[in-house]
Amino acid sequence: MQKVLGIGNALVDVIIKVKDELVLEKYSLPKGSMQLVDNGVAEMIEKDTRDHPVFLASGGSGSNTIHGLAKLGIKTGYIGKTGKDTHGEFFSKDMDKAGITPYLGIGNAPTGRAMTIVTPDSERTFATYLGSAIELTAEDFLITPFKDYSLLHVEGYLVPNKDLVYTMLKEAKKAGMTVSLDMASYNVVEANLDFLKEIVKEYVDIVFANEEEAYAFTGKNPLEAAGTIAQIAQYAVVKTGKSGSIIKHKNEIAEIGVIKASCIDTTGAGDLYASGFLYGYLNHLSLQKCGELGALLAGKVIENLGAKIPETTWPVIYKLKEEIELK
Repeated sequence: MQKVLGIGNALVDVIIKVKDELVLEKYSLPKGSMQLVDNGVAEMIEKDTRDHPVFLASGGSGSNTIHGLAKLGIKTGYIGKTGKDTHGEFFSKDMDKAGITPYLGIGNAPTGRAMTIVTPDSERTFATYLGSAIELTAEDFLITPFKDYSLLHVEGYLVPNKDLVYTMLKEAKKAGMTVSLDMASYNVVEANLDFLKEIVKEYVDIVFANEEEAYAFTGKNPLEAAGTIAQIAQYAVVKTGKSGSIIKHKNEIAEIGVIKASCIDTTGAGDLYASGFLYGYLNHLSLQKCGELGALLAGKVIENLGAKIPETTWPVIYKLKEEIELK
């Protein structure tokens, strides 16, 4: 049986729906970016937005993808680090509830949280306090049974921790695992470009990038970027928002559209796209079907606030997934 192990920053999402962009301007947060902040700034943002709708969920990009895979019936595990606090307990219990095997270390700092600010145009901007998540070290995951898993999904926000990423990728390849990497954010790509090019060439089999991340990595438009990435990785997946996505593998290319959806919040769209694509990949489906499954999950998650698809929506997804598989 195929099993997927995820690794990333274990964060609790604090999703805030705002009426304007004033809070972004006040804290110099470029719309659509991910900026690291300290605990003090995170608390100030919470205070300034206390009168806005707020939704809490266990999160982090890698965690969201693993949750989606678990709901699709894939056996999963997750490596991360939380604090010894109520947020950490919440995160662990949420993993257990979803059927995910947690490999969670306990850090000294409070559990990290991602302040996800959703503007009226449904764009999301992250002000992230990493907290104990940044304390994750190689020692925390070397006891993980890598040999029990077939694929490692890596959250790109870990890339600045180069020693951790090197060790993790080497262990994964030693265990014969396929490696997928979500590039996470264009500013992460820009700040770590040489390192990313090195690890993609040496260790990564599947690359997920949105349009901005692909441009930061290659300097090219989405179609050309997919071709460039596919020359150094086995699979290149470039997500182009409302236009869909482009998938390239060897000489094969698939251009995928989007499903009809009423967008409320784009948080988690890329993470859940990866869930659908990886499910298709693990079940040996065509590039087209892998992309359509990714588009299906991405389209469903944006109809809700936050990066989790409601339980009531999953029966609809299962029916549509079966139709895609049987085409």
